Amino acid sequence: MPTFIDSSRPLSRRGFLNLAAAGAATAALSACSTVSGGGQFAQAPEIVPPTPTIDPVLGDYVSMYGPVSDEGYEVPGIPIKKVKPQFLRQVVADPTGERPGTLVVDTSTHFLYLVRENGEAIRYGVGLGRAGFAWSGRAVIQWKRKWPKWTPPDDMIGRDPKLEKYSVRNGGMAPGLNNPLGARALYIFQNNEDTLYRVHGSPEWWTIGKSVSSGCVRLMNQDIMDLYDRVPSKTPILVTNGLGMA
Repeated sequence: MPTFIDSSRPLSRRGFLNLAAAGAATAALSACSTVSGGGQFAQAPEIVPPTPTIDPVLGDYVSMYGPVSDEGYEVPGIPIKKVKPQFLRQVVADPTGERPGTLVVDTSTHFLYLVRENGEAIRYGVGLGRAGFAWSGRAVIQWKRKWPKWTPPDDMIGRDPKLEKYSVRNGGMAPGLNNPLGARALYIFQNNEDTLYRVHGSPEWWTIGKSVSSGCVRLMNQDIMDLYDRVPSKTPILVTNGLGMA
């Protein structure tokens, strides 16, 4: 059954909170200057990106990215201090101009936006496909799955024959913590045809903000689980290399 956007959970900039004290303290320490040999001169302080703010409705980052028991799987927590702050889930002013309920993936910045009411959006960091493998355009989330199987397309198997054991002919890779689609998958169709492009989870949190996969949009498992619960099937999606270029 489709899961519909929860409009009873309004998002407000007024309620933004700072990161948890531990994360803030870590950011502050990374900006400390050190004293050179003679003690007379200090190095210029390192420029540290501002820590993101989050709406109280989203909760704190320690809880947001902590370990999760889900559908019989134990999803490990994310070491949030090792993730660049801009790629953590947060509420931002909507830069897309799209109507509420739309998903927008900006491949130029490695961000995915869920457009909300009142000029706001929830922003997630994503990992993306290598150059030459990416897809772009307007489409819809035709359907979605929890703990999906992974079936690499034939062209991918052609490049790496070892993947044949996971082909459609062989039943695909079973769901699990090491499955490339992670905890959830949203399947993108255009004109009622499968683009073979997915928005999905990944156990490889360190790839967020990078272009290393074979063509799909990957989120940290905790983020794709959150997004999955916020969008129904048939949700419109725009994948674009730079906002305003659709």
